[in-house]
Amino acid sequence: MKRDVAAGLIMCDGMILIGQRKHGKSLEYKWEFPGGKLEDGETLEQCLARELMEEMKLEIFVREPFVTSSYDYDFGTIVLHSFWATCKSQDVPVVLEHEQYKWVNPRDLRDYDFAPADLPIVDAIIGLLPNLPA
Repeated sequence: MKRDVAAGLIMCDGMILIGQRKHGKSLEYKWEFPGGKLEDGETLEQCLARELMEEMKLEIFVREPFVTSSYDYDFGTIVLHSFWATCKSQDVPVVLEHEQYKWVNPRDLRDYDFAPADLPIVDAIIGLLPNLPA
């Protein structure tokens, strides 16, 4: 089974937002870029905005698409579509669907144990240094 998932690359003051998957969920404790599964009738951009509101109470502006990666997990194939995004306000994300979240320096992304589908996005972000979008 193939699932399309949208992920947000949210930058603030030179830092990027990442979340750690909850205990008991698939890929528990792995780090990821926040987002979620596409539902019928919505665009990837709508999906990302909805998921970040539901999971972090974070209102965002979805900007341009970045990297799409695909990974075959034992539970199915995830096609991960990443988008640059910015926060609409200075609201702090609320931890609802993750163990924790962190704002990290993009240079340090490889220090975190990311889910396999997120790794090509990590590599692409690091490849942009020092020219990341604001």
